[in-house]
Formats: sequence, C-alpha cells, structure tokens
Amino acid sequence: MILVTSGAVAFGKQRLRHEILLSQSVRQALHSGQNQLSEMAIPVLEARACAAAGQSGLMALYEAMFTQYSICAAQILVTNLDFHDEQKRRNLNGTLHELLRMNIVPIVNTNDAVVPPAEPNSDLQGVNVISVKDNDSLAARLAVEMKTDLLILLSDVEGLFDRPPGSDDSKLIDIFYPGDQQSVTFGTKSRVGLGGMEAKVKAALWALQGGTSVVIANGTHPKVSGHVITDIVEGKKVGTFFSEVKPAGPTVEQQGEMARSGGRTLATLMPEQRAEIIYRLADLLTDQREEILLANKKDMEEAEGKGRLASPLLKRLSLSTSKLNSLAIGLRQIAASSQDSVGRVLRRTRIAKDLELEQVTVPIGVLLVIFESRPDCLPQVAALAIASGNGLLLKGGKEAAHSNRILHHLTQEALSLHGVRDAVQLVNTREDVEDLCRLDKLIDLIIPRGSSQLVRDIQKAAKGVPVMGHSEGICHMYVDTEASVDKVTRLVRDSKCEYPAACNALETLLIHRDLLRTPLFDQIIDMLRVEQVKIHAGPKFASYLTFSPSEVKSLRTEYGDLECCIEVVDNVQDAIDHIHKYGSSHTDVIVTENEKTAEFFLQHVDSACVFWNASTRFSDGYRFGLGAEVGISTSRIHARGPVGLEGLLTTKWLLRGRDHVVSDFSENGTLKYLHENLPIPQRNTN
Repeated sequence: MILVTSGAVAFGKQRLRHEILLSQSVRQALHSGQNQLSEMAIPVLEARACAAAGQSGLMALYEAMFTQYSICAAQILVTNLDFHDEQKRRNLNGTLHELLRMNIVPIVNTNDAVVPPAEPNSDLQGVNVISVKDNDSLAARLAVEMKTDLLILLSDVEGLFDRPPGSDDSKLIDIFYPGDQQSVTFGTKSRVGLGGMEAKVKAALWALQGGTSVVIANGTHPKVSGHVITDIVEGKKVGTFFSEVKPAGPTVEQQGEMARSGGRTLATLMPEQRAEIIYRLADLLTDQREEILLANKKDMEEAEGKGRLASPLLKRLSLSTSKLNSLAIGLRQIAASSQDSVGRVLRRTRIAKDLELEQVTVPIGVLLVIFESRPDCLPQVAALAIASGNGLLLKGGKEAAHSNRILHHLTQEALSLHGVRDAVQLVNTREDVEDLCRLDKLIDLIIPRGSSQLVRDIQKAAKGVPVMGHSEGICHMYVDTEASVDKVTRLVRDSKCEYPAACNALETLLIHRDLLRTPLFDQIIDMLRVEQVKIHAGPKFASYLTFSPSEVKSLRTEYGDLECCIEVVDNVQDAIDHIHKYGSSHTDVIVTENEKTAEFFLQHVDSACVFWNASTRFSDGYRFGLGAEVGISTSRIHARGPVGLEGLLTTKWLLRGRDHVVSDFSENGTLKYLHENLPIPQRNTN
C-alpha cells in the first residue's frame, strides 16, 4: 500500500498562526499594553512557508498512528520534476519498490515548500503528462507509475453523484465510464485543497487510461471509513467504480426504475387484463416445455459437474413435465383470484355530509425476490406480482441461470400482451445480495426464498427495507396418547420423508412419554429406519434409553435432510411449551383423536400454521388454494404463513369532498362529524 496524503499546509498554517500570535502578544504587551491585543492583524501566510513548517507535524502524526500497529512508515516528498526528469523518476520508482519490499508504508506528498505552479494547459493531457498540483493528480500519477492494481480516492461524500450531493434528485453513480462526463453536473471546488470532485474524476479517468482500477469513496464517515478500504478490496459495492467496459444491459438501478415504472402501469390495467397476462404465461409454460427442460438440463449438468450443490438443492433445481404442469395449474388459480385484488374497497365511511372516505387495496410497489436453486419460483412469484400490480426485481442463483433466463423471457413475452414488459426484471449483473438490499430508494419489500442462512444474511443486510420471510423452518409434530396408530406413521413419513429439504418438513417429533415402549412407538421408529432417517435423541428421550442414538446438539436445529430429532414430553401443555421455546413459529402439528386436546393445541400454539392430524407439508400457498406463494412468513406484521396475492397488497385512503375544511368542524363550527359506515360495493368477478 502507498498512501498519498495532504495536510502539511494546514498543519503549518495552524502552527505558524500560533507562533505569530504568541510572538505578537509578547511584543505588544511590552510596548503598548494589553489594550491593543485585539487590534493585532495576522499577516497572510504564504503556502510554501506553511508547508515547510507543517511537514514534520504531519509525519509525526502518521508515525504515531502506524506505530500502534507495529508498522513502519516512510515519508517521500515529490514535485513535477520527479516524474518528468527520467533519472529522478527512476530513483523515485526504485525507492518506492524498495520500501514496499521491506513492508514499509510510503507516505507521499507534494513538496509544497518548493513546488512550482502547475504548467497551464498541461494537466491530464495524456499518460506521460500530468501535473501533481493536487493529491488526486499525484495519486493517479503514482498509481500508473507503480502499475498498481487499485487507486482509492477518498472524499467527504459517498462517491460521484450525477449532480452536487444534497441537491434534489441527486443520485450516486455506482459505475462510471469514460465519456459519461456530460451526464454529471459538478459543484463547487472543495473547501480545502486545490481540487474538487471534478479534479478527482479527471485524475481517476487518467489512471484508468493508464491501466489502474479506480474507486472514489467516502473517507470521513466514522461508521464507513473504518472499513472502506477493506470493503473495496473485498469487492463490495462501495462508492463509485470506474470501468472502461460498459455492460450491454441496464444497471440494477436502471432495472429498479424500469420495474417501478412498469409496475405502476401494470396496476392501472383492468383486472381482466392482468389475468390475461397470467393465463398467457401459464400457456407458455406448457407450450414451451421442451425449451424450458433443455435449459434446465444444462443447469443440472453444470451443477453436477462442479459438484458444489448438496442433493437437496439439486432436487430443488430440477424441473420436470409434472412440475411445469403443476405450475401452470397454480398460475391459472392466481389469474382467477386476481380479478378482485387491486382497487378493492375495504371500508367506506361518511365523515360528514358530502365528505366520503374509502380504504382501497393497492400494490406495495417494487418487490425484490431473492431465491436459490429453484427456478419454478420465478413464474410463481412473477404471476403473484402481476396479479397484485407490483413491479418485480428477481435475483436467482447462478446455478439456475439457464432456466431462469428462459422463464424470464416467457414472462416478458406474456407481459407484452398489454405493453408492460419492463414490470418484471431479472438481475443478471454480479451485484452481491448485500448490495441489492441497500437499494432502499428503489425497493419497497424484500422476499428471500432459500436457506435459513440466506434469509438471515438478507435480514442483516437490509437497512431500511422491510424483509418478509422466515429465517428457519423448525416444524414440530406432537403425538398424543390418543393418536390413531394408522394415522401417525403416515403423517410422520409424509412430513419428514416426502421432501426433507423443504422449510415445511418435520424436524422434531414430540412423543408423549406414555407412548414409549408401545407398539405405536416401535412402528414409528421402524418406519424411520426403513426410510433411512437418522434419529437424534433429545435430552429427555436419551435419559430413557440404555443405548440411545446420538444426543442432539441443539433442539433448535433445521436439518433439511433425512434427519430428525425425537424428544419426550409429559403432556400437551409440555409439548406447547417446548414448541414455544425451541420452534421458529413456522408450522406445528398435533396428532390425536381427542377433539378437546386438539382444539387446545390449535388455540395455544403461537405459530403461523397450526394443524390437527395433517402433514406439515400442507403449509404451502398452492396447497392452501392461493395458486402459489412468494414465501412463508413467520413475522407478526402484515402477512403470516404462506403469502399469496393478499400479502402483496397494502392500502391507501381516498377522501372525496366539496371544499371541506377542518375549521368547519371546530367547537364553534357549522359542521359535525357523522362517521357513518357505508355499504361496500360488490365488484363483478365473473
């Protein structure tokens, strides 16, 4: 690392002002008395003198800071001649390389004590001509000279904006390309130093031309600057990155704007037009079946060849004719239910005479759905977004790239029926999920579909954008003493073995202690062994056994595979307490023939889905008759459980009056509030 710094002039100015004041104070006190001290004039300090006086103080500061980390630093002062005189240039290059070889940090600054004025019209004219009149120019010159991998120009703002930061509608430019200068309006120059953002951009483009990558980022924000260098080196989306290669497609920010604009148009369509789009997409899934399966075959072959995907993820990645047929059926259900979604009146109130209020359903805005492995998620989520009039950004895993590409193409083909092709966007750029979650001005709701780790990462990364989902699917089944022998094994097998990778698969089986060493218990164990389910014993269950299976490390484990924990409970209340302590509020089941016990369980278990004598696997949007789901939510606001069309709507209030003013309703006013409930008009959904 080479550090280019400023501060010598500022250090020197502070030091010289102090010395002059001290000197003048003494002289004035001796000759004129204290009454004239306030009238003293500080002479204008010459920059070269300030630099000479401040250089040692600046270096002392860096020495003190670096010494704390046992790092040695060395100071190098340069002028234009050190770059333009070939011998001096070689000497500088050799000195820098030798310091770097010894792991010493070179701290470079222009020798402002002797530096001549910059030559007019010679600045930034080519790789071999750049005056080092400011730190940005000096850093760019050094970066090219030393063939560095990266130049970081630190500023007091987040990066380069398309207009002065802080002005209305100013936007941070994530990636800047040569030739884009016309799209940027620069503000005034910096309060300190010689340049401003315009000087930084010129220096950055000059370094880029010389083969060095460049990032302009914030070096002053205390919460950001502590990590800014490591974040940039790790490839995180920080500041403005300068690139020579402009991508063919739109940026993710542009895609977000397109999704918002397309979503707003989508919301204004007639309900039957939105339904027509979804019906068309359902038809395309079956009509283009061979092309979809061919693309999916490529994804499967690449995933198997790389060997990076676990078997549950491979299963999720796979598409089949039956899956596509089920998808098409689900989409038609969504289309049928979408007729009465956007614009539905929920409440009407007569506030006063000729003043009526309505609460109506509206789309949330722009949804960001991030999903792993499962390409069948794309048309499901797209159909729900279309039905609810939301714009949609989709970020799929690279393991399903071929499948996602063709499914998105078919979605846009269906949207073209009514000119809203842009409403659904597939993010193909290499943005990290963490970077997408920061687009709080473009995205209104993030919905993760994938592993519990993915959901947790997104919940952590999303700052200011709500996240709808569940971080874990720790589903329980409690087998009561009055459970039917015939039902138990069927329900346990289906819940655990039918699709163990699903979030609604059984993870912990709670057995009433009176069932231990009974034929029913033996039947359950035998079935699990036949199905090759690895059993983990809970602490209580292990205490009953002489030779037990491996004792579970945690009762809060989501296995996502053919593994299951068995624990013993004393009664239904003990089962409920266990679920509340170790569960994730996803899906929990009781198996019993006693209706009173079942109802007690249904009313007291505080989870999104609670079942009686039914498999946990029913916790699904399609099986609930919602057509599909964008995910299963365990949050306690907005939507809970499988989230279908209704969960993607919010409301707004419409008030219609005739020049009504609040003052008319004051104590001395002429009007009184009525607050009468009015009948809700029925819409024709045939």
